[in-house]
Amino acid sequence: MFRVKICGITSSQDAAVAAEAGADAIGLNFFPKSPRYVTPEQAAEIARDLPSGVLRVGVFVNAATPEVLRTIQCAGLDAVQIHGDEPPSVLRELAAVPTIRAFRCSLEQVPNCLRYLDECHTIGRMPDAVLIDALQIGQYGGTGHRADHGILEKIRKKYLKTHLVLAGGLNPDNVEEAIRSEVPDGVDTASGVEASPGVKSPQKVAAFVANARNAFRHADLRR
Repeated sequence: MFRVKICGITSSQDAAVAAEAGADAIGLNFFPKSPRYVTPEQAAEIARDLPSGVLRVGVFVNAATPEVLRTIQCAGLDAVQIHGDEPPSVLRELAAVPTIRAFRCSLEQVPNCLRYLDECHTIGRMPDAVLIDALQIGQYGGTGHRADHGILEKIRKKYLKTHLVLAGGLNPDNVEEAIRSEVPDGVDTASGVEASPGVKSPQKVAAFVANARNAFRHADLRR
């Protein structure tokens, strides 16, 4: 899937910054209420000149499946991230595309996440990755709040082979510690590398990617 994703990209310039810094993926947000919202047409323009090795991930919140499929086609997406209250059946409807299931989750709500994944297993369509974001009622990511410690470990105990991505409040200053303590398979940031909502800081993006990759290298050596 990916190790380092820069989410909430709103311009070709910021997409180029992420790619040049060495990010594996960018996130394009199709939730109209987000300050990082882009249209499918804007997303296509942003992604057009990206290197082929950089994954283009579309972020959706409670969007109808036909809308998601149209956006995949229009924007040339490589994967989708469902970040709302979508039921497991939506993953089966999106079986043709790699899908990341995001959970806005506190430590106390991990059993709910596991029940969701159990149902995915039952219907024969597990997410290709699980992303854990901080829980903020009424908000769907990009809040700058950290996810609770220990969530990934609890999910990993039951679903060992699931690609686990840590998000929520990550920035250049804390991403190394987060990788060391949580040992995710990937990390994701949006507001943590911004100069203002929807506008990335090239310096912060470069530092975030470098620090994350350094932490992953050390983690790999310990495995």
